[in-house]
Amino acid sequence: MKNLIQPEPLQRGALAAHELLDGGSLHDASSGLRNLIRESWQRSAGFKADPDNPAAPLAMDRDELEDYRSHHPLAAIMPVINKLLVQPSHDSGLLVAVGDEVGRLLWVEGDPALQRRAEGMMFVAGADWSEATVGTSAPGTALALGRGIQIAGAEHYQRAVHPWSCTAVPFHDPDSGAVLGVVDITGTATAVAPHTLSLVEATVAAAQAQLRVERLQLAAELANRPARRRATASASRAPGQGVKEGSLYRNSLQLLGRDQALLSLEGKTIVLSARHSEILALLSTHPDGLSAEELGVLLYPGEGSTITLRAEMVRLRKVLQQLSPDAVPGSRPYRLPVDVVPDSGQVLSCLQRGAHRIALEIYRGAVLPRSEAPGVVELRDKVSLLLREAVLTDGSAESLLKYAELPEARDDVGVRRAALRLLPARSPKRAAVVADLERLEAELGA
Repeated sequence: MKNLIQPEPLQRGALAAHELLDGGSLHDASSGLRNLIRESWQRSAGFKADPDNPAAPLAMDRDELEDYRSHHPLAAIMPVINKLLVQPSHDSGLLVAVGDEVGRLLWVEGDPALQRRAEGMMFVAGADWSEATVGTSAPGTALALGRGIQIAGAEHYQRAVHPWSCTAVPFHDPDSGAVLGVVDITGTATAVAPHTLSLVEATVAAAQAQLRVERLQLAAELANRPARRRATASASRAPGQGVKEGSLYRNSLQLLGRDQALLSLEGKTIVLSARHSEILALLSTHPDGLSAEELGVLLYPGEGSTITLRAEMVRLRKVLQQLSPDAVPGSRPYRLPVDVVPDSGQVLSCLQRGAHRIALEIYRGAVLPRSEAPGVVELRDKVSLLLREAVLTDGSAESLLKYAELPEARDDVGVRRAALRLLPARSPKRAAVVADLERLEAELGA
């Protein structure tokens, strides 16, 4: 079958562009490229991706990878991917990769001989293939564009990938539309044939439909159980629940980096008011419940009124009644009748297991950053402090630099100095860290 994007003129143009790229002029280098490739190269250059890097970096070690992907929502659709793509790939000389929403490969399966070859450029589970890291590639660029894409040979930004071609399609949550990850086929020219893109798109559509069916079945099963048994069943079916909006995880509370929490119950999601966000943050971290006096102390700075608290609880019960009647808090003590897992709790759980990289990925910012509720302030400080200590103690240079991008770490001299100590002497990232330290020394006298 005629190939879609492999014609020699396109490859010659891409190779010529790479030669011009050596001169550092991206404008000239982009003239022989397809528009979407040129734009991707421009983004790659802006990210400081290095076209001469021989391999993608490993973002997760074996233990972290196993833990992370076992709890990832795409784990549920792997049987569909295996049946429709992986099994046929053994006879077709192709690799099938499934990555998360930030471009890290979670599964790489297919032709064994091709897998061994792909290891040379670190096209392996646990590696980071985002545009920001390796530049233009089908998995990373499909995520950047939010649609299916094919990249052939020299169109890859990284020269080590030129012998390969690939097709990738993002995987969208069937309910919320949020991107959950990406499905990719990698190999030689066959990987960018017209039918390959159609095949991957059809597989993704089938997997999305299967995910939707499983959710409906789970919701129906839980609806027929008592509230307490329902909470237990939900926890057992989704051990990593509460990390992502629009994922398989139910009964979750997103507090990180948000002034108003996002509550998901039984597949329904709402944005809470600031005060209700604080109340649920406190109740979700005290599963045994709190008396009115205890909750008032944690909720209101100074002396709080139990009358005011009771009025807030009446309003909160009305909100939850509409969302899920079984989740309406009890009183004496105030307690949630179903398990609601806050994303801050997921971070703490990962840190307790030593999985600081996963914790850093979950962490989107401080817990309800504008809240002045004493209990929330205590939780916020605890999560932030433990994460910083873990990254400083065990983090790689990449983890430290990722942490340094957080708003709370904008003026963190210690994190930048630690990253500088770990970065290789010739790393192009050192210049930006040094510039940051000079800025801080000038601003803060650090």
